[in-house]
Amino acid sequence: MENLGFGDLAALGPVEEWPVGRLFAVASRLSGPVVWRIIERHGVSPAGFFTLRLLLFEDGLRAGEIAKRLLIAPATVTSVVDTLERNGLVERRRSDEDRRAVLVHVTDAGRGLIRDKGKPIAEDLFQLYDVVEEGDEPAVRRFLVNLIKRFEDFPEAKGCGA
Repeated sequence: MENLGFGDLAALGPVEEWPVGRLFAVASRLSGPVVWRIIERHGVSPAGFFTLRLLLFEDGLRAGEIAKRLLIAPATVTSVVDTLERNGLVERRRSDEDRRAVLVHVTDAGRGLIRDKGKPIAEDLFQLYDVVEEGDEPAVRRFLVNLIKRFEDFPEAKGCGA
């Protein structure tokens, strides 16, 4: 396994003996690029896909809010929205409440893309994460829920997009 920014992983011995925290950190680090490659296999930009999915649930967001929700840089959102708009998948409109605000709205074509690509992508992702044996699921679920709560309660995480 290549060095993933954690030092010499071989020094930890067999992966089966690593501390749980290290296992989680390495799995987390590896998951992002794999998920992105799965989405790209379906002919969709991952950042565009996640932006469209977000807008399906909360249409009419500012670019800065999209960046915050997706944990990506505002400049990245601007570039992604430019591409989505050029492809007819979103449109920018001025807010009725605050004429200075520009909101991003998903179009019918954007909804159609998510409808067509969403299920096959979800099926591929399910296969990726379907590794927990049935009897282990309650323990894994407890671990992840408790970890998420701990992350949410961590004081330095508040206000940084987490």
